[in-house]
Order: sequence, then C-alpha cells, then structure tokens
Amino acid sequence: YSGAGKTTLLNLLPRFYEPQEGIIKIDNQDIKKISLKSLRKNLSLVSQDVILFDDTIENNIAYAKDHASIEDIKEACKFAAADEFIEKLPNKYETLIGENGVRLSGGQKQRISIARAILKGSPIILLDEATSSLDAESEQIVQNAITNLTKKEFIDFLISSCTAEFSGCVLYKEMKRRGSNKDITQLFQLMARDEARHAGFINDALREAGVAVNLGFLTQKKKYTYFRPKFIYYATYLSEKIGYARYITIYRHLEKNPQHRFHPIFKWFQEWCNDEFSHGEAFALLMKTDPKLTSGINVFWIKFFLTAVYATMYIRDHQRPAFHKALGVDPDWYAEEVFTKTSELSKQIFPITLDIDNPKWFAKLRKLQKVNAELAEAKKGNNKLKQIWCSSKAALIFLSLLAVPAKSNKVPDVTRMEPAY
Repeated sequence: YSGAGKTTLLNLLPRFYEPQEGIIKIDNQDIKKISLKSLRKNLSLVSQDVILFDDTIENNIAYAKDHASIEDIKEACKFAAADEFIEKLPNKYETLIGENGVRLSGGQKQRISIARAILKGSPIILLDEATSSLDAESEQIVQNAITNLTKKEFIDFLISSCTAEFSGCVLYKEMKRRGSNKDITQLFQLMARDEARHAGFINDALREAGVAVNLGFLTQKKKYTYFRPKFIYYATYLSEKIGYARYITIYRHLEKNPQHRFHPIFKWFQEWCNDEFSHGEAFALLMKTDPKLTSGINVFWIKFFLTAVYATMYIRDHQRPAFHKALGVDPDWYAEEVFTKTSELSKQIFPITLDIDNPKWFAKLRKLQKVNAELAEAKKGNNKLKQIWCSSKAALIFLSLLAVPAKSNKVPDVTRMEPAY
C-alpha cells in the first residue's frame, strides 16, 4: 500500500534513521547494539530509486564486492535476470551506461541494482519495491532468482554432505580390509553400508535438482590420505557425534517450525542422526580399549581435533547465509547448540571439553571466519600476497583458539550412551 511506511521501515533497518520509540531487532538482537559497519555489511538494500555511476556495467556491479571476478559478476547477473539484456549490448559488460544509468531502461537499471545486491552476498537483502519497473514476466524471474540463492546454498550443503558420507564409506571399507578381528571388521562393514546408503539418498535429492555427484569417480580418482589410527579415531568419532548433533538440532527445530521445512529430505534427519550416533559409539568403545589414547600427550591431540572440527563447522555454516535463513536458523545460535550437544556427548570418552562459554572462544571464532572470508576473496582475485597474509592470520587465530583453557571432566566407567536429544 502506498504511504504505509515500507520505505521508512527499510531505512530504519540499516540505521539511516534512529527510531524515536521502541527497538528494532534482527535475529533477536537490538540493532542499536550492533556497530554500523557490521550491521550494514550484513544488509543489501535495493531501493525504488536506483543509484548508478557513469561507468561500465561491470564496474557498477563490482562496486558491491572487493576483488569480484567477472565470473562472480556474471553469475550474479544470471540470478538477477540481467544477463540476457547485457549479452545483447555491443560491449556487453564493458558498456558505459551514462550518469545514473541514463542509457538503460528503468527495468534494466533495477536488474543491475539487484545483481549488485546479490554479488555482495549479504545474508539479508532488502527490496524496496525493487521490481516496480519490471513487467510481470521479468518480475517473476527476479523473484525466482532470489529463491535461487537459497537453492544454490542448499545444493552446496547437499554436495558437501554427500561427499562426506561417501568418504566415510570409503574409510570404513579400508579399515575393514586392513583389520584382522572378525567382529571389528564386520562392524566396519555395517558402518560402510550405512554411509553408502546416506550418500545415495542425498545424491537422489541432488538428481531432482539436476545435479549429482559421481560417486564412482570419487572412489577411483579422489586422493585419500591415511593417518595413524589414533588420529582417525579422534577425527571420525567427532565427525560422527557432531553430525548427530547437527542433524538432530535441525530436525527438532523444524519439528517446532514446520513452515521452514522447504524440502522433504529434512524428514529423514532423525533416522540419519541415529546412525551417526551409533557410529560414534563404536569409536568410543574402540578408544576405551586402550586408555593411552585418551591420556598424556594425546589429550593435546584431542583438544586439537575438537578445536579443528568446531572451527571448520563454524566457518562452513557461515558461508551459507541464505540456506540458514530459509531454515529459520541463526548460524551463531546453531553453532552454540551443536557445540553444546557435542561437548556433552564427548564427555563419554574424552577427559576434556572445550570451554565454549569462555567469551574469548566465540570472539576468536568470528575473527577466524572473517579472515577466512578475506582469504577466499584473495584467492578469487589471485592476490598471492594477501593469501599469504590471510593464511598467516588464520593460523595465529587458530593457535589462540587452542590456547583457550579447556574444561576437565571425569570419564564415566560405562562408555555406552543413548541418543538424548
């Protein structure tokens, strides 16, 4: 409705104005308590009045993101349904558009503006009647493009999950092949079967989206590095337990908020997470047979793997803002939930847990995630010097995470656990 205050509200969110009364929250956090730099970094605004510069189409879009490659720009334009008209221009992305885009139609200018917002990659895109100058067909294309951002990150999530599950299958088959105890080798055979089933099911969901992982190619061509058994135990135990915590947290959240269950695959998460839990139990029992694995210098290795697994999860999840928004999940809340569950579970076998309640813990994780994003940008821009700088910073931050004191706990006499969430 005209005059209802839509534009005013959208201008309040990035704090162009401050509210005279009340508060505005994003993810239950008062925006007044967020720095302007951080707040606006996480917002992209496409207004009714498009602002463009007297420059090329490429530079007008690239303005949103440092070191954006032409491939990134073209991909954003496809999502914004701008690529079709750009490719028809004589100079394509090098076309000069004039002051405020005077050489473009209103609809073309808005598509450029939307592409710029998509390229920025902010978790929140504010559209202030951004499709008002488009015809009905083009408007539907642009609306679908916004949905495609979620689809892209969902597919990325599925591919990552599929390859992880299948890698588990390969690992367990190799451990079966190298084992000599009949009961242990049979256990690994059953675990390999579970992982293969999970990978196949996820791959079926990918085929529905027109994508699939060639699992046979992974078996033949992917290079696998085999470490000492104790390192495999630590890493695999944690990957299974954190996998359980991740699946069950999403499953329980969607039970309470079914409007966010945008794909039927989420209904299977309870069955999958029970398999993950059981596989973790198997490795807990294996480690219980040799007390040296969880004492002495090995406590340091336990802390190293705990830190590495938690940090990896945190960074990867923050690379999928649209996916988590579609689930109705804040990545920081999700990380805290998963870390808390995994820490409680790992007490069954590990004599320490990470002190995730320490204020330094999440502060350092956020720094690591930020540097990782800068490193990704440096790689896209082929900036070797910045890559070295960011890699060095990331290593130092990870070492500072390792330096945060851990919590000691008494390992129970009975190792076996039941799913509790």
